[in-house]
This record gives sequence, C-alpha cells and structure tokens, in this order.
Amino acid sequence: MEFREKQAIYIQIAEYVCEQILLKKWNIGDKIISIRELAISMEVNPNTVQRAYDFLQQLGIISNKRGIGYFVENEAEGRILLFRREQFIKNELPQYFRNIYLLKMDLNELNKQYQQFLIENFK
Repeated sequence: MEFREKQAIYIQIAEYVCEQILLKKWNIGDKIISIRELAISMEVNPNTVQRAYDFLQQLGIISNKRGIGYFVENEAEGRILLFRREQFIKNELPQYFRNIYLLKMDLNELNKQYQQFLIENFK
C-alpha cells in the first residue's frame, strides 16, 4: 500500500480496515486479519497496525476477544460512516469545493462523471 504523506500511517491503515468493512469484504461479527498478517501485507511495523486497531476499538468499530483475535462490531458500519463523513467534510471537501469554484466546473457535469465512476467501479 502506498501511504499519503499528510496523514498518519495508522489512520490510513484504520481507513483501509473501514473500507474492507464498507465493501462487505469483512462482515459484522467476522474475525479480521491479525496484526502480524496486516503488518506484513502493508509492509509496516506491527506496532503501527496495533495503533490502528486500538484507534478502531476506541471508535467501537472492532473489538478484541483476548486470545482469539479482532472482530467487526455490530454497529461498525454506522460508526464508520459517521467517522468517515466527518473526516471527509472537515479535511477533503473544502479543497474540492475550492477547486470546483476556481475551475468554474458545472455541478451537473460533475454528477454525470460521478455516476459514470460508480458504474465503472462499483456495479
């Protein structure tokens, strides 16, 4: 995985875990990939993954069953949506709005492109 420079790696790992849940690759109640396995696949220190998992536990997205592993919580999807929407509105949306304004882009055209993106990537 290629990490963005402007955001902590553990947050990006947490976002990856959230994405897996939102895409239904990891379902409610499922055991998720271990810290060691995720650290190897992402080529990061296991402590970084541990920090991401601790963060997700604080948000109530995953839980640790001692000696067994980490599991997706029942309310995970709603909590992820709330967290990710807040982050998007706070960190990314202002820059998008600024670019739309500066480039004099039409929102109707953007909507068409968005619909095409959905068709090509999620249907």
